[in-house]
Amino acid sequence: MHDADNRRIGEILVEQGYINQKQLTEVLEEQKITGEKLGEILTRKGLISREELEHCVAIQTGIASFDLSTHIIDPEIIKLVPEEFARKYKLIPVFIIENVLTVAMSDPSNIFVIDELQRLTKMNVEAVLVQELDVHKAQDQYYGGSGTLGQIVASINKDKLADSEKLGEEAPIIKIVNYLIVQAVQQKASDIHIEPEEKVLNIRYRIDGMLRRQPSLPKDLAGAIISRFKIMAGLDIAEKRLPQDGRILMKIGNKDIDFRVSSCPTVHGENIVLRILDKTGLVVGLESLGFPPREFGTFKEMIMSPYGIVLVTGPTGSGKTTTLYSALQIINKEHLNIMTVEDPVEYQFPGMRQVHVNVKAGLTFAAALRSFLRQDPNVIMVGEIRDRETAEIAVQAALTGHLVFSTLHTNDTPSSFTRLIDMGVEPFLVSSSILGILAQRLVRKVCDRCKEFYEPSEELIRSIGLEDKVSAGVKFAKGKGCSICNQTGYKGRSGIFELLKVSPAIQEMVLKKVSADVIREIAVKEGMSTLRQAAVGKLLAGVTTVEEVIRVTLESG
Repeated sequence: MHDADNRRIGEILVEQGYINQKQLTEVLEEQKITGEKLGEILTRKGLISREELEHCVAIQTGIASFDLSTHIIDPEIIKLVPEEFARKYKLIPVFIIENVLTVAMSDPSNIFVIDELQRLTKMNVEAVLVQELDVHKAQDQYYGGSGTLGQIVASINKDKLADSEKLGEEAPIIKIVNYLIVQAVQQKASDIHIEPEEKVLNIRYRIDGMLRRQPSLPKDLAGAIISRFKIMAGLDIAEKRLPQDGRILMKIGNKDIDFRVSSCPTVHGENIVLRILDKTGLVVGLESLGFPPREFGTFKEMIMSPYGIVLVTGPTGSGKTTTLYSALQIINKEHLNIMTVEDPVEYQFPGMRQVHVNVKAGLTFAAALRSFLRQDPNVIMVGEIRDRETAEIAVQAALTGHLVFSTLHTNDTPSSFTRLIDMGVEPFLVSSSILGILAQRLVRKVCDRCKEFYEPSEELIRSIGLEDKVSAGVKFAKGKGCSICNQTGYKGRSGIFELLKVSPAIQEMVLKKVSADVIREIAVKEGMSTLRQAAVGKLLAGVTTVEEVIRVTLESG
């Protein structure tokens, strides 16, 4: 909360440039006759918008104005203030940070109500300003009926279901969609899948890389729920035959969350997938990614180089972006000019120039890279090398004294060389520009709460090729399943890494265009640990399970 401003609201409106002195004088004359509030006359006449009025009231009172429409409130927060009290005083609780409850009120200057709320919730209360109409709308969405999904579904008037587009704006449907989003964010899901089937609407969350089925919803609600997601994402709800893409920017509690939304028509209706980009949930820092000490040291050396290319490879969802961000964070110093081009920018760093790819407007990876080279950068991060043009500019940038980070979609480190050569980059340019390649995967970690150890059978040890490599009495870990890990036995993920440092011997092999297998042999001879070896290391350390080692490194030597 800021200090209050003792000036009249009219003066503040003029100072902010929303109205001029002549308009103010005319409205003040009208106010003498009608007795209305100044703000009401100005908005009624269309001279200012509600938002502009709120902004000036916020300046006058020292109380921040608040946009409830971009917020999803956790049902647990709603329970803190009884509905009767909330409706009587036109307020709604929004989020808690360190025992301070933020409450949206139409009259935040009412000290009596704030004192009563503090007594009721046993918390410090901070009031923010919201329009009465918006408070009323939010109360209809969040109060009324119990919070379980089943009860919300039961409360819906089925007669209205014919008009799914209209129902997408109704409180119970909004409540269901908000519930699905809050649950997914709380369970740290990376994606929400809304999948219409013949008889039901399936809901699945991707958690720790695996899709998990949630309770399904009745098929007759599918149209309304899908419409609601499309309305939120700014998609055309009348267009049901073509795929569409959009995004939702939401606050859940005090967290800004970005949802990328994709709709795709299927035989049973539109399939919706939301990718959740929770900036606060992104743990950036090389130390926290799971690097073994030797690889950690080598990778750190690479990213401190003055020029050259460092590539991170692996399939979608293997944590490449997090690794690159962690590397950038280490070298993000004032004396360096760091520029990134990404699709999309998932995490914003102070002190770095970050650019969104916009293919429709002609801003491709290659176009952005070209313009970067005229901006005097030291370090460039390209979200992905997808084509020959981007690859060639990245190589040229590396050879002219820039440090370039990027990602490639290859299975392991040696095949990255052949991928770039197949794209059309000259072998001598590839061999002379690349400093190192990091291939990575994510393995699920055994839940610490229900972790237990067992002695594996000889057959099991043989099946993963460890018969000559482990001593008798070795123990493996697994999770029994508990409430913390949703009975899965796994909680969180850790990276496994295969780091190839380009040596003169490897440069020579790349020049000769030898196969990836030959390069792999040389790299292993020179001390590279393969993805399989890295995964086995995590297994023997009790971090992950045999099943995860097999699932993630089945095809990796």
